[in-house]
Amino acid sequence: MKLFGWSKARRFVVVRERVRESKAAVGRTLLDVPGYTFRVWVTNRSESPLELWRDYNGRACVEQRMEELKHDLAADGFCLQPFFATESAFLAVLFTFNLLSLYQHQVTPDQPYRQPGTLRVTVFLCGAVLGVMGRDVVVKLSAAWGGLRKHKPLVDATLDWLNVPSPKLIPPEDRLPIGGGMI
Repeated sequence: MKLFGWSKARRFVVVRERVRESKAAVGRTLLDVPGYTFRVWVTNRSESPLELWRDYNGRACVEQRMEELKHDLAADGFCLQPFFATESAFLAVLFTFNLLSLYQHQVTPDQPYRQPGTLRVTVFLCGAVLGVMGRDVVVKLSAAWGGLRKHKPLVDATLDWLNVPSPKLIPPEDRLPIGGGMI
């Protein structure tokens, strides 16, 4: 279908899903049909509706992650003169986002997802001094951080995480199954 102002026709794909009690419906109501929810995609792709649904559904929260990149990690508003400098700055932001996500997943796997801005405030904004205690290098954390008791489990989990080898370095026969801690 070619709508007014479009340079070419595009395909509309509508998928009807039965509403399940165990899963909350997301999005806005397109049609009021009891027991069903609908999703619509406008695409130039030719795959079957089921294949499109699987692909697009896997990327359903991309817009939320983009908002987090813009607001929590300042991924918008910078445009450097050479394109490659802008690309490098954006890739640094993506790397930071991925590192924060990995950090959160590894250190607090049982807690719900927290946005990068929340992680920054609750985890990384702490006055600290690198020092020496005897022969050991230590990090002295600020008492104004909200109490070490509150953050000690997170700090301990971080220190434990640093001692875990990369899954790529563990022989396949020694790896835990998916959901067992490591991939």
